[in-house]
Amino acid sequence: MDELEDGKQKFLELVAAVDPTVEVVIPTTPSRSLFLISLTKAGNRKFLTVHEDDILDLPEVSSVQQKTTALLQETIGAL
Repeated sequence: MDELEDGKQKFLELVAAVDPTVEVVIPTTPSRSLFLISLTKAGNRKFLTVHEDDILDLPEVSSVQQKTTALLQETIGAL
C-alpha cells in the first residue's frame, strides 16, 4: 500500500472511531492538492476539505491525527 492509501485508511479509522455509522467517500486523487471528502449519516451530508499533505502525514504524525479527529468530531456532530 502506498503512503496515500495508508493515509486514507487511517482517515477511515478515525471516522469509525468517532461514529461508525458515517459513510465516507474519499476521491481517488486530490484536486489542487486538496481532497473533498464526503461524510454522510442518516441522509445528511457534509463535505470536508483535507490537504493532501495531511492525508500523507495522518498515519504517523500525532498532531495531524489530533487536528483531523477534532475536525471530524465537529463535522460529524453537525450531521
